[in-house]
Amino acid sequence: MVKNFINRLKQEVLNNIENENFGVSELAEKVGMSRSNLLRRIQKEKGCSASQFIRKIRLEEAMSLLEANEKTVSEVSYMVGFNSTSYFIKCFREQYGYPPGEVNQQSKKIEVKTNQTNSINSFFKYWPYFTAAALLIIAIFIYLSQNYSSNKTEDKSIAVLPFKNDSNDSTNLYFINGLMESVLNNLQSIGELRVVSRTSVEKYRNSKLSAPEIAEGLGVSYIVEGSGQKIGNQILLSIQLIEANKDNHLWSKQYNRQTADIFSIQMEVAKKIANSIEIILKPEEKEQIEQIPTQNIVAYDYYLKGLDHLHKESLPGLREGIELIKLAINEDPEFAHAHAVLAFSYYYLDLFSPNKTYTDSLIHYADKALLFNPKLAVALNAKALYYIKNADYNQAVEYLEKALEYNPNSATVINTLSDVYTNHLPDTKKYLEYALKGIRLDIASYDSSTTSYIYLHLSNALIQTGFVDEALTSIDQSLQYNPDNLFSEYVKAYILYAKNQDLNQTKNLLKQALAKDTNRFDIILEIGNVCYYQQEWNEAAKYFDKFLAIREYMQLQSYIHKNVEMAYVYRKVGKYVEAEKLITDYKTFIEQDQSVYRNLFWSAYYAYMNDDQNTIRYLKKFSEEESIQIWVPLFTPNDPLFQTIKNTSEFIGIMDTIKQQFWQNHKKIKSKLENEGLISTLK
Repeated sequence: MVKNFINRLKQEVLNNIENENFGVSELAEKVGMSRSNLLRRIQKEKGCSASQFIRKIRLEEAMSLLEANEKTVSEVSYMVGFNSTSYFIKCFREQYGYPPGEVNQQSKKIEVKTNQTNSINSFFKYWPYFTAAALLIIAIFIYLSQNYSSNKTEDKSIAVLPFKNDSNDSTNLYFINGLMESVLNNLQSIGELRVVSRTSVEKYRNSKLSAPEIAEGLGVSYIVEGSGQKIGNQILLSIQLIEANKDNHLWSKQYNRQTADIFSIQMEVAKKIANSIEIILKPEEKEQIEQIPTQNIVAYDYYLKGLDHLHKESLPGLREGIELIKLAINEDPEFAHAHAVLAFSYYYLDLFSPNKTYTDSLIHYADKALLFNPKLAVALNAKALYYIKNADYNQAVEYLEKALEYNPNSATVINTLSDVYTNHLPDTKKYLEYALKGIRLDIASYDSSTTSYIYLHLSNALIQTGFVDEALTSIDQSLQYNPDNLFSEYVKAYILYAKNQDLNQTKNLLKQALAKDTNRFDIILEIGNVCYYQQEWNEAAKYFDKFLAIREYMQLQSYIHKNVEMAYVYRKVGKYVEAEKLITDYKTFIEQDQSVYRNLFWSAYYAYMNDDQNTIRYLKKFSEEESIQIWVPLFTPNDPLFQTIKNTSEFIGIMDTIKQQFWQNHKKIKSKLENEGLISTLK
């Protein structure tokens, strides 16, 4: 019965596979169930949400189509009901561990251990979050503002919903979309106002939810709604500003203007909204809003048509959009916005291309845009992307930070800065700042699987900085969004250790996670690590053997900083040759390491070498560091490596210093975030 029911659901999804709007409600209707009953039944039978169930079927069908090698990635994405190729690529990678463009390449590879390889692929998508600990420390206070203040939306936060096309002529839609985006862009230049991104509001384009319900979903206080049409040279536009919590219409107006007045309409709307929510515009903000992009209406019309194609996020849409933007530039060669968007388009065109051939076009149009408007945020961002492509990250940061001066609500700029400070120029303080800002502008655009990882990283950062109870709440939310997220399971095991300091509980939870995927070599390592701290040498060696076999087979260089613990265990069980190789590789690793943990690594090395003097010397140097994780004061006092000195007054004094330093830094982080209004009070 269960199998027949699930097969019926699957068949209904396949029957409607090309319909992007076929979701949970539609599936419930097809099988004659209420939405809530369907949700409960799928959760019970499949252990996932209904939307995850539908998406999994879509992606399985996509895999079959791609393996046939007859359709492009873009074509397949639309055939299985994804209206965004980039979102399809992201979901496909999450499910299969590699992008859809590599399907046939993957099938040609030698399959040694399919499950093991899939686990490794899945792991490597996220492993930097667990090895680059100093970066993660903050990585994820990210969702804290959403998490702890979901019922307290900010006074100055707003969402501009997609405008409705009042015309029967669907070709008018590009113009109405352009009006909406122009209003959004003008509001984004106001620093006092938090404006959620276009991608976040797009999911509400055809929504039947009320304004208060949408506002709650987006975490904003105000909603802008609009509708209109273009008839010849006439613009008819109706627009209103709603105070969400009271469902109160603060301001509304109907416009009946000529097309030539489009820019004055956009300016007036932004100013009226700012005035209605009691924001006083700064001179530079007013200047940005009053800036006319072009005097040529024909050029602007081509520009709006081009944007409409570009927003389809597909290769055909990208190419069509580029041609239309070029027509806009032909009409007005000094149209800075068009040059900037063209630069961005070539950047994304390179993402679809196996050979990076559009770098010259990217810099050409970015420079043209800045020539005609040096304060244009999108142009500054485009120039930054050029430097990122060339690995000149310091130069990229200069342009990105300048872009934020003119558009403080640009999710694109903020997220790019967050990425730079995470992966290229590690800086935990700046990463925190931009990650927090970015998530508040763009979180609603993420799917449930991605949101699960956002909560995971939030939890990881919270626990690493000492917010134990908050981390536990966040990791539970991660598992609610995706019960199969094994990263969340083993992070939860360590959060509970920080709370209870019960290593037996930690080991049992890790073993439960490993039972769900016996090839997860990261979890294998963690179980071995717990055994090491329990001084259960033979059991630790058993897990380390498995881990090292996988690491060697896959020719990986991950977790080298754990070599010293494995070497210590192997020496304890008489595997001296293996121990010597591990400690030699460990020493090579720390000779090149420049992280805040470098001196701690050296201290561990000298502890292994039974050199107490240098062990203490490097541990004392490490105690001067500020940005460390909670695991250092939690685990180091009980580390078997330091067994011979753990009871000395010098060692105890250093550990007290490290502990005090950690909690002082914890207080600074908490105070800073609260003072800047980025998070509510942590409980």
